[in-house]
Amino acid sequence: MPHAPPLGALLRQYSAGSAVACEPVDQGLLNRGYRLCTTRGRYFLKHHFDPETADPAAIARQHRATERLAGLGVPVAPPLPGRDGRTVAVIGGHAYALHPWIDGRHRHGGQLTSGQCERLGSLLGVVHASLERVMPAPARAGEKASAAADSADPADTFTLIDDLLGRVRRHRPADTFDELARHRLLERRALLEQHADRRPPRGGSVGWVHGDFHPFNLLYKGDAPAAIVDWDRLGLRPRAEEAVRAAAIFFVRPVGALDLPKVRAYARAYRRTAGATPSQLAAAVHRVWWERLNDFWMLRWHYERGDTRADPQFPAASALAVWWTREYDAVCEAFAG
Repeated sequence: MPHAPPLGALLRQYSAGSAVACEPVDQGLLNRGYRLCTTRGRYFLKHHFDPETADPAAIARQHRATERLAGLGVPVAPPLPGRDGRTVAVIGGHAYALHPWIDGRHRHGGQLTSGQCERLGSLLGVVHASLERVMPAPARAGEKASAAADSADPADTFTLIDDLLGRVRRHRPADTFDELARHRLLERRALLEQHADRRPPRGGSVGWVHGDFHPFNLLYKGDAPAAIVDWDRLGLRPRAEEAVRAAAIFFVRPVGALDLPKVRAYARAYRRTAGATPSQLAAAVHRVWWERLNDFWMLRWHYERGDTRADPQFPAASALAVWWTREYDAVCEAFAG
């Protein structure tokens, strides 16, 4: 098994028995996960591999947050403590955590009824409201403001587009992905030239957010959410933007359009549960639209890093920015109406 975890040393730190089987779990883009079966039961073993999220102190903070959220009834899967009481095991300079195995499956928005879309919006609202209860408030107003980043500068994006177009031209042998990438890059440059004067100001209300709320980080048992997982990006950011960003992943259709009736049901439930106002959601729609218009992370992974794991998401995600620009008013109404 590639990147096999040091099971012997790890299991000695937990009262989890001896390993029987260990299989990689494929979905994660940042860190590595394993389905671990031992003589004591089934577990999810997480290798915190991504350098940006692998600091043991930050991981321990995430663990404390999930433990407190579980106490409030939020569906999460807190880590198990080791023999020393710690939830982070550092072996060979790498950080690991052991979680109970949650039987469940991932569901995208196309698999959700309108009622389940409402429940999804309510769940994210509960997450935001509960994080406000269990996480420390920023010590100073300045810390809050700094958490809301400036929006993308189109001048920087034009430079990035030119660089990516050059990489596409140089890629050999050329393939259908290159053809789509070139088309979308030229299309996006034209859209940015047309809408460059619509760059949004710095973000608004900031609070603690999950940071990566999408279908692969939510497990269902039957029709009900069973566990929100992967809290690696827990942090202070504009909460309404997480609500919009999550909907843009859950409810995007393969052709790159949002399922607006489902978005509307989700957003109304989120606003009600989180106490968010329509104007906050409308501002978040504008900022996330701008973010999508300027974002090329999938192409950067493909051409700069040679990492193709996100390639299957690119056709729908790249089409969404174009569709969203054309249907901007309808999208705003779905989130804020």
